[in-house]
Amino acid sequence: MNYAITEDEPLSPYLPLLKSLILIPISHYLIFFFLTLLLFIYFFLEIHFPKSDPISLTFNQNSDFCHFIVSNCRLLHGRYFPTFWLSSPHLQTAFLSLFGNSPRFSYKRNLFQASDGGTIALDWLMHSDVVEGISQVVNGSTPGTDRTPIAIVVPGLTSDSTAAYIKNLAFRLAKEGWNVVVQNHRGLGGISLTSDCFYNAGWTEDLRKVIDHIHTQFPESPLFAVGTSIGANVLVKYLGEDGPDTPLIGATAVCSPWDLLICDRFINRKPVQKLYDRMLTVGLQGYAQLHHSIISRIADWEGIKKSRSVREFDNYATRLVGKFETTDSYYRHSSSAQFVGNVSVPLLCISALDDPVCTREAIPWDECRGNKNIVLATTAHGGHLAYYEGITATSMWWVRAVQEYFEVLLSSPFADRRQKTQIISESLGSSIDEGPFVDAGEDGMVAAASEVETTRADDSEQEKTNSTQIEKTSYHPQKDNTPQGYNSLLGPLKKRMDQLSRYSQKSIWLLAYIAIVTTWPLLGPALLLSIKKRFRRLVEK
Repeated sequence: MNYAITEDEPLSPYLPLLKSLILIPISHYLIFFFLTLLLFIYFFLEIHFPKSDPISLTFNQNSDFCHFIVSNCRLLHGRYFPTFWLSSPHLQTAFLSLFGNSPRFSYKRNLFQASDGGTIALDWLMHSDVVEGISQVVNGSTPGTDRTPIAIVVPGLTSDSTAAYIKNLAFRLAKEGWNVVVQNHRGLGGISLTSDCFYNAGWTEDLRKVIDHIHTQFPESPLFAVGTSIGANVLVKYLGEDGPDTPLIGATAVCSPWDLLICDRFINRKPVQKLYDRMLTVGLQGYAQLHHSIISRIADWEGIKKSRSVREFDNYATRLVGKFETTDSYYRHSSSAQFVGNVSVPLLCISALDDPVCTREAIPWDECRGNKNIVLATTAHGGHLAYYEGITATSMWWVRAVQEYFEVLLSSPFADRRQKTQIISESLGSSIDEGPFVDAGEDGMVAAASEVETTRADDSEQEKTNSTQIEKTSYHPQKDNTPQGYNSLLGPLKKRMDQLSRYSQKSIWLLAYIAIVTTWPLLGPALLLSIKKRFRRLVEK
């Protein structure tokens, strides 16, 4: 009888479950699949609820320049509201790469020949061309008003003057009365490599030569510079290397990687970041394929073709051409974070905390706060070089911020090159800033970036010496031995002493309060006991 019962029972316990699942309508499965897909997209693309976030500003509180910029730049103390249907750093970045919504215009082209035989394409967009509508690409001179301000734009990795974000920036500045020149990297912008050298993230010599060349051509024009992504890293590194010995009046670094070693590890951390890494690698391989005849001779071509990441490409190409021993040494040497403290011209840095390429972990917060010439503006959202706003995503917030910052700086007293000696970098008053900037390698070794030597071509030094139009400024103010000079030095000292005395009085009362509160559990009972004994003696008497 027991065997008959077991035979009537189902052979598998999952059979009733399968029968019940079959009874569920297919529409319910489709809804469940759709909701699961939405949940996956939500977390994978890091979608956020669209809202206006305030701009976070980091700067030196003792800097008159920083306070002037912050108080006069409306966009910097406002809010950024991203396009609601692009409420994701990946959607913002992908929309920039795939669509862009860039204005239509053409450049005027100049070819600049470097001392080593390399060719750099300088694409100009003049204010008169935008107003008159006669802009065209020509190889010739670039006439313009001598006193018209000039903005030098340095594109990002594998980008040139035709990139959507570059065209948006160039068109807006030119429309507002600026002459804009885009310094295309070697081998980009339709120009072939004409020397055994191509650009990298730390190569500042081309930018230095181009700036000096433009300053020689337009000695009366105020010069500004904008760097984007890798171009921002190159620009900040150049500003730190040259200090006050640059003809630039102001600069802006947008979405800079700051520390290439940290960004390299970040971009290989998650699957979505690895997708960006792969896309950048494909772009670098395409760049190498365009100049196969030269790069195959000076780099490891088989390694370039097999590269699956930016790090592998740098190992087989960039490291060898730049004569670096390891890829990590190339990243450490080329990172701009170690040069932030030496920047001696007004610099606005813009970064998005959700940047999917240049992580927030690499931002040198303390170094920017310790330099009186730097204002660091960070936003919660924006993606990489996107910052789209408005319903139709036709405007980019960082482009408007750069234009407003340049206009404010140009009309300020800080635009005078002779007054730049009044803006001197100050390090933070802590032992951390007294040491070199350090970076840890994968093996746990710590390398001091300040010990890395930076080289500069001799002919650039001769050009600076021979050129009488480049203005010389002193980094340190001259000593004043007059009584007024001594008073000017003693005045701030007395003020600081008074502040310290006030703070010391407050500290004494604070210490007394802490002592009473912390010792009362021990001294309180003893004090009460002594009072009781004295009271008993009085009663007995």
